[in-house]
Parts: sequence; structure tokens; C-alpha cells
Amino acid sequence: MTHSQTPARPARFSPSQPRTRRRRPRALPALLLLSPLALGGCGLFGGSAKTGAAAHKHAAKPLQPADALYAEGIAQLHKGENKKAAQLFGEIEVNYPYSTWASHAELLQGYAQYRRQNFDSAVSALNRFIELHPASPEAAYAYYLKALCFYEQIEDVQRDQTFTLEAAQALQDVVSRFPDSAYARDARIKLRLVENRLAGHQMEIGRFYQRQNLYAAAISRYQVVVQQYQTTTFAPEALDRLVECYLDLGLVKEARRNAAVLGHNYPGSRWYLHAYDTLRRHGLLAGAAKPKATGGFLFGLL
Repeated sequence: MTHSQTPARPARFSPSQPRTRRRRPRALPALLLLSPLALGGCGLFGGSAKTGAAAHKHAAKPLQPADALYAEGIAQLHKGENKKAAQLFGEIEVNYPYSTWASHAELLQGYAQYRRQNFDSAVSALNRFIELHPASPEAAYAYYLKALCFYEQIEDVQRDQTFTLEAAQALQDVVSRFPDSAYARDARIKLRLVENRLAGHQMEIGRFYQRQNLYAAAISRYQVVVQQYQTTTFAPEALDRLVECYLDLGLVKEARRNAAVLGHNYPGSRWYLHAYDTLRRHGLLAGAAKPKATGGFLFGLL
């Protein structure tokens, strides 16, 4: 999956570029690391002294205070021990659910699971945070990180696109809820890539149906691209293939209409050149606009 450039650093957070599956994950937002610590005061490293009973080798380990668990979780994150970090933040959530540390622990647990590529657990933790703290200053980051969990799992166009659809919805949530944030700017870029992937999937299926001479089924797929993904790179090809399918069905009027739309919007594209040639071979050039010179190499590819 192709990734965008790192978004500009937000005022309250500074996540680095989100990782691909085999790259180092984004850095943890600095504010998230520090804000609970400021509330913890001198008790940050408290609770470490062993009582006489706890010192016994068969005795249960005493539960550490929330601030100590949090500090240890942060330390484990810095060491790359994401599983241990997630467990420590989980202990805070379970044992100190109403503490100041709990909300930050929920978000950091999601982040640690994201770094582990344990995306289901990450999404669960992030959903809990969003549900319990919808007005939190960290909510934008939670929504964005949730979107990345789906984005990282997108398959190629030949595979099932369930994660692509979920990524599209999650990215749209970021854009809609936090339109002026740096997360929204990056989400818009990723959303365009996601829509291109969804359009590509529809084209793959449409081409398959067309090769099998199942023209009605192919047309329905190409129409989805034209109507729902008209800003993607697949739109001109979909129009060209609609011309082919309609001509194969003997629907001349529909073929010429789609060719006209293609010629109006992409007059110099290779797809209109092909559609124009198709009309010529069928003796249907009357009224068709001539292809224009391309506006450059990339424009000619469309």
C-alpha cells in the first residue's frame, strides 16, 4: 500500500509518518507521554517497595499504583516491547478505571497494539477510548489511528476489499469530525488512494465479466466506477469499456453517449483515442469530437 508524506505536526501532537507493515511505527505523541505524568506528582515511581509478605517467593506480586504502571508502560514502548506495554496499560484500565491515568492508558494500549500489528485489539481499545472520551483533545488522534489500523490491512485489487471499505469510512470520519486538523489533511490524501483501490477492484471484476461476454454484469461494475469513483484514475477506462460493452450489445445510442462523456472530460487520453477508433470501426463517428493532443505523458495515460 502506498503511503503519503508525513502530515504537518499538529499543535498538541507530533506523530511521525505511519509505518507500513515492515517499517518502524510512528513515534508516540509527546503530549500523550507527558500529560498524565504531570498529574502524577511525586508518586510516579511509588509502590515499588516490597512488603514482607510480597517478598516471599510464593506470594502474589502486589499491584503497582497506576502512575507506576503507566511509567513502566511508557518505558516498554520506548524499548519496543509493545506487548509488555499493552499489558501494562491494560492493567491500568482494569484496576484503575476511574483514575486520571485510565483514559491515556486506553489510547496508549491501542497504540501499542497497532505497533504490534494486532489491529483487532488496537481498534477495540481505540473504540473504547472514543466512546468514553468523545470530547478529549486526543480524540482526533484516536480516530486517525483507528483509520490507520484498517488502512494497513488493505489488500491488492484482486482480493477482498473489506478492509478498504472500513478504511474509507474511518478516514472519512477523521475528515468530517476534525476537518482543520493535520490528521484530516493526511486522511484526505489516503482517502483518495483508498477510493482508487476500490475503483480498481470494480474494474478487475468488470474486465473479468467482459472477457466472459457477460456484458450486463460488466456494465454494472463500470457504471459504479463512473458514478461513485469519477475522480479516480480508472474513470476514463471505465467509460471506454462501457462503449465497447454497449456496442457488443447493439446499444449504439448508449455507446455514443458514453464516448461523448469520455471525449468531453478526457479529450487527449489514450482511452478516448481507443473509444474514437472503436466508433470509427463501427461507422459511428458522425458527431464525435476528434481526440485532442495530449497535455503531457501523464495526461495521455488517463
